[in-house]
Amino acid sequence: MIDMACLDGRHFTFDPAKTALLVIDMQRDFCDPQGQCGMAGENVALTAAIIPRVAALLGKARDLGLHIAHTREGHLPDLSDLSEAKRLRSRDGGAEIGERGPLGRYLVRGEYGHDFFDQLQPAAGEPVFDKPGFDAFYKTSLAHWLTETGTTHVLIAGVTTECCVQSTLRGAIDRGFYCLTFEDCTAAYYKDLHDTTFRLIVSQGGLFGWAGTSAALFDAAA
Repeated sequence: MIDMACLDGRHFTFDPAKTALLVIDMQRDFCDPQGQCGMAGENVALTAAIIPRVAALLGKARDLGLHIAHTREGHLPDLSDLSEAKRLRSRDGGAEIGERGPLGRYLVRGEYGHDFFDQLQPAAGEPVFDKPGFDAFYKTSLAHWLTETGTTHVLIAGVTTECCVQSTLRGAIDRGFYCLTFEDCTAAYYKDLHDTTFRLIVSQGGLFGWAGTSAALFDAAA
């Protein structure tokens, strides 16, 4: 068992054999200046800054024998799984899904921008769940995979904190998993949204589970 200190003074205790690390949407479209969000004017320096920490976290999770899965937000090349409402929101945000940018068509499966950074590529046996929405449980087999692997505890890293990370966290909480979100291995384009999300996570005795840092995990697992 691993017992790690959390940001609000509580502890998160888990059995590595029953714990999964979910790495949410560490894609070029969300973290590269030439990806969808960078071209829309978002501050991707904040999301790119966590790449080395997420890479180190992945290494530790593999050493500990955790179950590991990766998610990617994106759509089929014909955009048949893209709602008109979501398309319009992306257009209003400055980089419409499906339009062509420097890294290929924005958030389209198979494009360079849709894929992970080289240092965050999945290892053999680590599944990738491609999702058309924010919540990684939406229209994917993630819930089935977690059940099949005997997972009871979920660790969450990735981007963006207030969007796909929080949406997936809520989905995991509603399905009965014990969840910890890494404050230093998640990021948003606006620091206040990141900070507010973490205040929400630990509010009311841990409404959405636990919040901690990768450093605390490394210390606990030393």
